[in-house]
Amino acid sequence: MKVKKIPLRKCIGCNEMKSKKELIRIVQNKQGEINVDLTGKAHGRGAYICNNKDCFQKMNKSKALNRAFQSEIPQEIYEKLVKEIDSSEN
Repeated sequence: MKVKKIPLRKCIGCNEMKSKKELIRIVQNKQGEINVDLTGKAHGRGAYICNNKDCFQKMNKSKALNRAFQSEIPQEIYEKLVKEIDSSEN
C-alpha cells in the first residue's frame, strides 16, 4: 500500500512547517482581492498562518501578511482572522 504524502506549509507568523490542514489560508486572487480561505482550495496566491493567537500577533506585529502579498492588507481581513482563530480555540 502506498503511503500518502502530507502537504506541508510554512506559517508566516512563527515560520514553522506544519501540515496544511492545521493552518488557515489567506488568498489573493488575480483581481487583487484578499480573503480568508477556509476551504484551502481557492484560486490565487496563498499565505498560511497557525490557528492560534500567538502566531497572529507575531504576524500582525511584523507585517508579514503585507510582505507576503506585497500590498497593504485591509483591516477587515485581520478581523476575519481573529474571529476564525477565536472560534476554533473554543
